[in-house]
Amino acid sequence: MAGFGAELTEYLEGRITFEEFDRRRDERSKQELDDDAAIPEGVDNEKPSTSKQSLASIEEGVSPGVQLAFASILGETAPPPSSEEDEEDDSLSYVDDLGDQDFKLEEVEEKGAKVQRTKKRQRRPRKDPSDDEQDEDMTVGDVFALEMELNRENKKMMKARRNRSKLPRALRGLMGEANIRYARGDKEDAITMCMEIIRQAPLAYEPFSTLAMIYEDDEDHEKALQFSLIAAHLNPSDCEEWIRLAELSLEQGNIRQAIVCYTKAIKHDPTNVRYLWERCSLHMRLGEHKQCMDGYRRILSLLPMEEGEHFMQLSKDMAKSYYECNDLAAALNVITDALARHPDLVSDDIINMATELYIANHQYSKALQVLVQFSGVVLVQAEPGGEAAVPEKKEEKENIEIAKSNDDVEAAGEENRPIEDIQVPDSIPVDLKAKLMICMIHLHIYTSSLEAMVSSLMTQSPEEIGDLYLDVGEAYLEKGEYLSALPLLSSLVVSEKYNLAVVWLRHAECLKALGQMEAAAESFSKVVEMAPQHLEARLSLATLQQQLGRPESALKALESMYDSDTLAQDSSAAQKELKLLLHRSTLLKTQGKVQHYLDAVINMLAMLLKMAMQRAKVSLRSVSVGGETHLRLVKVANVAPMNDDLEAAHLDSTGKTSILSKEDWWQLLLTCMRTLCEVKRYKEAELLVESGMEFDSFYESKPRRKEMECFGLSAAFLDHNYHKAYDYIRLMLMEKVDCSQLWNVFNQLTTCSHHQRHHRFCLRLLLKHPENHALSVLCGHNAMVSGSFKHALGHYTLALRAQPNNPLNCLYVGLTFFHMAGQKFVARRHTLILQGFSFLWQYVELRGVCQESMYNLGRALHQMGLTHLAIHYYQKALELPPQKLEGIAEDQTDLSREVAFNLSLIYQSSGNMEMAHQLINTHCVV
Repeated sequence: MAGFGAELTEYLEGRITFEEFDRRRDERSKQELDDDAAIPEGVDNEKPSTSKQSLASIEEGVSPGVQLAFASILGETAPPPSSEEDEEDDSLSYVDDLGDQDFKLEEVEEKGAKVQRTKKRQRRPRKDPSDDEQDEDMTVGDVFALEMELNRENKKMMKARRNRSKLPRALRGLMGEANIRYARGDKEDAITMCMEIIRQAPLAYEPFSTLAMIYEDDEDHEKALQFSLIAAHLNPSDCEEWIRLAELSLEQGNIRQAIVCYTKAIKHDPTNVRYLWERCSLHMRLGEHKQCMDGYRRILSLLPMEEGEHFMQLSKDMAKSYYECNDLAAALNVITDALARHPDLVSDDIINMATELYIANHQYSKALQVLVQFSGVVLVQAEPGGEAAVPEKKEEKENIEIAKSNDDVEAAGEENRPIEDIQVPDSIPVDLKAKLMICMIHLHIYTSSLEAMVSSLMTQSPEEIGDLYLDVGEAYLEKGEYLSALPLLSSLVVSEKYNLAVVWLRHAECLKALGQMEAAAESFSKVVEMAPQHLEARLSLATLQQQLGRPESALKALESMYDSDTLAQDSSAAQKELKLLLHRSTLLKTQGKVQHYLDAVINMLAMLLKMAMQRAKVSLRSVSVGGETHLRLVKVANVAPMNDDLEAAHLDSTGKTSILSKEDWWQLLLTCMRTLCEVKRYKEAELLVESGMEFDSFYESKPRRKEMECFGLSAAFLDHNYHKAYDYIRLMLMEKVDCSQLWNVFNQLTTCSHHQRHHRFCLRLLLKHPENHALSVLCGHNAMVSGSFKHALGHYTLALRAQPNNPLNCLYVGLTFFHMAGQKFVARRHTLILQGFSFLWQYVELRGVCQESMYNLGRALHQMGLTHLAIHYYQKALELPPQKLEGIAEDQTDLSREVAFNLSLIYQSSGNMEMAHQLINTHCVV
């Protein structure tokens, strides 16, 4: 089997399918053709059959075919060829089948060519009889020209015929013996012989056919089908065999393989409509609509003119199928071709379908043209002089109606002549009248005939033709003719069969456009009652109820349409619910219902941040507050398993962002966090910030991420969650170490908290930024609180060097010296005190004489035990007014209470209780 390749072995062993086997063999055939084409023209392939035939048949330079031609011309009879020559010719000629469709087609074409040549000869002028006598004496040049012509025709016929059997003469006897063994029942020997033949001649189809019959007798249908397919592939011109194999494939349930078989049959018999039809039905069973429609189009091109009824029915079915698949362009092409090819067979159904397709495609002029051409509708157009073109009498009109009908609409457009009226025959069906009315409405042809047709339509029962009522009414609505549409829609809403939600919706829209708000609200309520999940009806009803001063009814119209399970599974339902919640939240905010507004907004954000909330371990719970049910964000330890389908989650998020833009979602999140802080729900604001930080669209934007961190810091600080607030401020300071506002917040946070975790953070950060003033001061404070006065003095000294004119730095250094002097074991106490007072006096000089500086100086003297000096400065501090600072209340900067209390302590220690009570009553009693 080396000549056939490895694909045959793989197919027989069941490792590849027949389609793969067919594809590989086609590729091999193309490669062989390319190799043959690459051989130079001068190289002789040395084919024995052709060489022997040429040597044996040519005698004295004239071939036997030409000798026979001369014999027929001269009226002589040529001697018949011998039996040996017949046998040799038979063995060397190409074998032909009776069912060879390719040969038949080529033969028909050659006959047609010969007929054309005969006709051309007949058109030539006749010659004289003397000329005919001269033609009888043919020259040698004429003989050779005739021989070359015959050779060319012979080559064409040989190319047209299919290849002969690939079974060599040496193996024909073995093939016959195998058939005899099979006929006698010796199947094992027959199989062995066939496999041997296949090994030596893998391109011969006879052994495969015999093996297929053997396995079919053994009821091994699968193997029989496989060998039959190979045999058919090696002898592809047998269309009936391909059809039989297709039927066997269908019996085994292999529709795809049956399609391949039908395709092979169609390849060799492309004009067989039955084959095309069967293949189309198989494509339809597999749901391959495009391939099915392509096959139907091919069938239409093959149908003769005599089968017009079949052509029209198939065109109608194809147009209907295209229309159901929303392919209006293809449906219009099919139906247009049908109208053009068989205009005499156009029925009312075809006209109705054509007009409906044109109307659906908003081509109203073409729809009107179809009605004029095939339904007897006559257009009355204005003449250039101003008078209307009156139609002729019936006797005269019948003669010219066919010529004018095709160009009436186009001529009207080209000449810009308006259509003043339309004459409609009485025999036209009512559905075509409805289509005509729709075209007239959209083309603004508001004539008396239109009013008459609408009146005639309304005389008929809406129970029978309610769909036509609705079509005409919707046409009026689209063009803004609400007064004309209202009677039609009002007749439908009171009927039993067409008392539907869609009809009530059109009726409500019409009433709303006419300003009848009360009636429109009732109609919209009917729509919501019949179709509770209709979003547009709910929104319109809520708007009308709000305009009518019924806020509670408006909120009721905007209640949830789906349960939680449906929202979790259906993305389209979630998008509708989002739109509903958006309008509901806006309405609640205008009504001042903050808690319900937060419920709606949190529900919306929970639908957007579903995956982010799972990662942040945040859940949405319903709680009862004051007899009402509200939503709360809570932190949970165990959450439901996350969805691993990231693509589905991305599509779900994309669908929600299509309703609101990312910027709108961001503003909604900020509004919700602000509102939560306003109502003091700080914990939920923290959780909402955590969920927002887990949402990729928000986190990837650095400005938005920073803003969320600020919100999280504020919410955590207000919630007294200092641990979480420290995490936020720590990250902010690492990025903006020179921001004074952040250091103020950090200092306030560390003051309120009761942990020391910020000490090491400040020290590590100071190593990276030793020139930072705030870090030096804070590290000095931390060392001072810890009792490490020398370390504190070092940090304060760094701050003083950085800002020598800052009075606070002098105060920090002076107080540090006082604390060092106040220790129990100190070597140079007096020196430390003197150094401390020197820095304090420098502080007073920089700060100036004010209540603050006098109080700090008196407190330092009080600490050192110099009470007589401390009393002096305390009294000066009481005499001075408090400082006035912008943005801070005067009461917050007044130090008189602190001064009076410290002074009273000095008087109490000296025994002057009256003076102490006087100071307390004067300055410290509220």
